Amino acid sequence: MRTSISDASKLRALIDREARRAGFDAVAVTTPDAIPLAPGRLAEFVADGFHGSMDWIAETLERRGEPTALWPQVRSIIVLAMNYGPDHDPRAVQAKRERGAISVYAQNRDYHDVMKGRLKEIAGKIVARAGGDVKVFVDTAPVMEKPLAEAAGLGWQGKHTNLVSREHGSWLFLGTIFTTAELVPDTAEDDHCGSCHACLDACPTDAFPAPYRLDARRCISYLTIENKGPIPHEFREKIGNRIYGCDDCLAACPWNKFAQAASEAKLAARDDLREPPLADLLQLDDAAFRSFFTGSPIKRIGRDRFVRNVLIAAGNSGDLSLAGTIRTLIGDASPLVRGAAVWALSRLVPDSEFAERAIAALKTESDEAVKNEWLLALPNPIESHA
Repeated sequence: MRTSISDASKLRALIDREARRAGFDAVAVTTPDAIPLAPGRLAEFVADGFHGSMDWIAETLERRGEPTALWPQVRSIIVLAMNYGPDHDPRAVQAKRERGAISVYAQNRDYHDVMKGRLKEIAGKIVARAGGDVKVFVDTAPVMEKPLAEAAGLGWQGKHTNLVSREHGSWLFLGTIFTTAELVPDTAEDDHCGSCHACLDACPTDAFPAPYRLDARRCISYLTIENKGPIPHEFREKIGNRIYGCDDCLAACPWNKFAQAASEAKLAARDDLREPPLADLLQLDDAAFRSFFTGSPIKRIGRDRFVRNVLIAAGNSGDLSLAGTIRTLIGDASPLVRGAAVWALSRLVPDSEFAERAIAALKTESDEAVKNEWLLALPNPIESHA
């Protein structure tokens, strides 16, 4: 859709005005051909297996790397950002081992719900002013939002692979509006990481094989959210009390010193999710889990995966008072929960008690993965299981 210079200028002014009114902290424009290197980098990420079990990334390679493959009619891409910066260092809770550490972005309403309605409102006003067509995307569609945001000038992809802004640090939610309107693109942002590698050094599991490259299979966010199976043994102690996601690489970024805490009330953390007691979370059955996490992104991983995460944190806590609830969870209906409970219990009770429970459990346990957890955790497998 051809747009005159005057009309394009007026349309851009409307977009900027409506974006601010809707609570977005930054907005910029780019073109669908502005990320020519992104497809190759994404293909390399998948070829190396760094995507782990996230098969949808491999399945949508073409559409994800080329905006016009997703929607051939797109002429301009509007990228909008919303600051969700915390008002404290989110890593402080890691010293409170009896409590869970939840990633900042998940401490309140699902940002998809917060942003998508507002993007649709802005998109509707674009169509009302300029005609044409629009499509709105927030994270769940095969859109490479971070490279597009960099091309639009909102920031740059840091060595931790997340977007970094000189105004907002590493704390930005991103959304896009694809439009058939032709808008003047903004200038791409330069990389300002320099020689800094604070984010890489902060990673507890060494998930960055090189700057600007992430092996998701080693990332705590992947392990606690996307991973559907047991947490691999090599990462369990390193996870500490992180029960949903990990903010360490984001929080370590020096550019955060320029970021303001999110002022949007709907993005403020729920008090009960800032530092929730592990003892309470271990007792969540499916109904209680769904009720407690209504409207939260945490709800999407389901009760079993979440309690699995909490059990790993419990095993790392050294809190003997949690052993009673963990003993109960050894009989949980979910093999995923039972396996994690075995590991947690092995870390908190005397070897003699654990060996007795293992011998009894191995007589009735039907799941091979759970059996293996018992056998691996036995203090003296040969004598105890004789």
